[in-house]
Amino acid sequence: MIDNKKLELVADFYEFTMANGYLLKDMNDIAYFDVFFRKIPDDGGYAIMAGLEQVIEYVSNLKFDDNDIEYLRNQNIFNEEFLEYLKDFKFSGDIWAIPEGTVIFPNEPLITVKAPIIEAQILETMILLIVNHQSLIATKTSRIVQEAQGRPIMEFGARRAHGLSAAVYGARAAIIGGAVGTSCTVTGKEFDVPVSGTMAHSWIQTFENEYEAFKAYAEIYPNNCIFLVDTYDTLKTGVPNAIKVFDEVLKPKSIRPIAIRLDSGDLAYLSKKAREMLDAAGYKDCKICATNSLDEKLIASLLKQGAKIDLFGVGENLITAKSDAVFGGVYKLVGIEKNKKVIPKIKVSENTAKITNPGYKKVYRFYDKSNNIALGDVVTLANEVIADDKYTIFDPIEIWKKKVLRNYYVKPLQEKIFENGKLIYTTPSLREIAQYTNMQLNTLWEEVKRIENPHKYFVDISQELWELKNKMLNEFRNGCE
Repeated sequence: MIDNKKLELVADFYEFTMANGYLLKDMNDIAYFDVFFRKIPDDGGYAIMAGLEQVIEYVSNLKFDDNDIEYLRNQNIFNEEFLEYLKDFKFSGDIWAIPEGTVIFPNEPLITVKAPIIEAQILETMILLIVNHQSLIATKTSRIVQEAQGRPIMEFGARRAHGLSAAVYGARAAIIGGAVGTSCTVTGKEFDVPVSGTMAHSWIQTFENEYEAFKAYAEIYPNNCIFLVDTYDTLKTGVPNAIKVFDEVLKPKSIRPIAIRLDSGDLAYLSKKAREMLDAAGYKDCKICATNSLDEKLIASLLKQGAKIDLFGVGENLITAKSDAVFGGVYKLVGIEKNKKVIPKIKVSENTAKITNPGYKKVYRFYDKSNNIALGDVVTLANEVIADDKYTIFDPIEIWKKKVLRNYYVKPLQEKIFENGKLIYTTPSLREIAQYTNMQLNTLWEEVKRIENPHKYFVDISQELWELKNKMLNEFRNGCE
């Protein structure tokens, strides 16, 4: 972890009270927990899995020192046997997860934890904290990238993030979601991704005038000239002074300017006028960058208005996922192992969306053989075999809605990460994850990726899982009568 903070007590207190109770009641059986989410932020058509690398780091380094034990002892609630147990704590179970960069959908297991229930319970908060945050930011970034229509997106949100980790890992998630770089220097260093930044308005205000500020910057950084042109008056002084410095400092050295940046005002109008001025001066290759509280909807609006913007720096609305700032992932018990047999568990609710899918499960994605487009996902019990010639999917609520799939191939979505406490998964680089995200998005219909009223992607459960769930619900109802 970048901040090197101790994370073992980053857990809801009830995780420790339950763990203490499990030990005292001799109930440390093998348990199965699923991580999943129920709703895509912003009513979008898809989400992006992110944060697995940090989950791996957390689980691999999880242990309790004397200081932690003493703190818990001082709460006057925990048994000494439990505190002694924590002294030798080490994760010993199995974990499966969907790789980072995969497009994901509600109600399918993103992560499955199989471990003694005390171990599995203690992991809950940190796994959710990591996956919820990074998947949220990766998803938001992907929406913004989609609306930019091929124009690069830079993540510029560190100063508006909700704290240190949110800035650093939010920038990491933004790269997964499709941003080409970040302004967060430590993220660039730790994850080997491009960093970008030139000047703020304070640089220009420090000099006697705008021209002198641009000139000094060009003399120091001739190969990285991106001038912020809106400190005083974009069209009357900013762009003309930028052109003057391009002519006087860069042109004699046969160096071309990179861009000008607009950070306020009517970005559509200013970009069109600035484009005319740059082109007339012989700088058709000088790009125009826009910043200033952008998001996917504003970017879409600007491009619809014909804005001459070549790249965007997106800050607060990206790093905070301002329009819908909750991912909503949950961590639910789905099974307990007794005598090597998994006994399925289900959470029942008046709210049908909160009824869980019981049992140890797998999730598969069906692809059309003719074009490699994803047809839908199916959640099955772990021992099921998927037929390779014909498969019927159906809505788990409105079961009369059915579709027969043919001419497909199938891929399991989860990969095994830990086995008996040992890490067996090789974590890809952040660049590799970002490339994988792009490949994943290419497997979706355009109708699923659109921002407004996206087509709903199918995530169904198998007949066998549906029958198990229905049986358990009926037994519960009968038991309440």
